[in-house]
Amino acid sequence: MTLLLDTLGALPTQNQDMPLRESYLLGFDTETTGTRAGADAIVSASLVLRAPASASTSTVSGEDVLAGWIIQPDVPMSPGASAVNGFTNEYLAEHGAPQTEALPHIAQIIRLAQEKNIPLVAYNAPFDVHMLQGDLAKLHAKPLDIHLVVDPLVIDRAVSRRRGKRTLTDTTRYYGVQPRGDFHTAQADTVATLDLIEPLTRLYPSCNVPLESLMEYQRAGYTAWKKSYNEYRVASGRSPIRGSWL
Repeated sequence: MTLLLDTLGALPTQNQDMPLRESYLLGFDTETTGTRAGADAIVSASLVLRAPASASTSTVSGEDVLAGWIIQPDVPMSPGASAVNGFTNEYLAEHGAPQTEALPHIAQIIRLAQEKNIPLVAYNAPFDVHMLQGDLAKLHAKPLDIHLVVDPLVIDRAVSRRRGKRTLTDTTRYYGVQPRGDFHTAQADTVATLDLIEPLTRLYPSCNVPLESLMEYQRAGYTAWKKSYNEYRVASGRSPIRGSWL
C-alpha cells in the first residue's frame, strides 16, 4: 500500500483535456460476501496503478503498482458468493485485516487518485463503488467523492454491437486479453479490466475521449443501451430496468 500511495503522491495532477488512452489509471475490484451494498461487505480488494505507456505491455511484476487487501467482514459469507470467490468465513477470520484498518487505506488511495484526475477503472463500476461506499458508511467514515470513473462494460456496450454475454471473462476473451491469474480474484480481475482499455481505445477511437467528457460519454452510452435493452425486455414480457449509471 505504501508504494502505491507514494507513487500516486509523486504524480502531477492530470489535465482535464487528457485523452483516456494517455491517462494514468487506477484499477479497482472487490470480492464480497454478497451483492447488497450497505448490508453485505467487501472481503477482498485490489488497486492497481497503471501508467499510460505500459497499457499494452505491463505485467503484474512489471510497471503496474499494486496493493491488495483481505478483509474480515462484519457479516458472514453467503454460500453463493463463497462458491464464486472461494473465500470462507474461517479463512477470513484467520487472514483478514479489520475493516477499520483496511477500508480507510483503500479510501485514502482512491481519494488521492481522484484529486489528481486519475480515473478509477472498474468493470461494472457501480457495484464496486456502491459496495465501498456502503462499507464506509457502516464505519461512519466520510463518503468518497468519486467523480471520474471508467467502466469498460459501459464503453463496450456503447461501441460493440456483438451478441452474447458481457461478463468480464467473455469481454476479455472477445478483445484477446489474456488473463493473468484466476478470474474472480480481485487482483486478476483488476489487471484484466485495465488490459481492456488499450484494445477498446485502439479499435474504437470514438471512446478515447478527454477526461472532462468521460462521465458524460459513459452516461450517454448507458442511457442508449438501457433504452434498447428495455425495449427487448418489454417485448419479452419482462419489466424494464430502472436507474442510471453512477
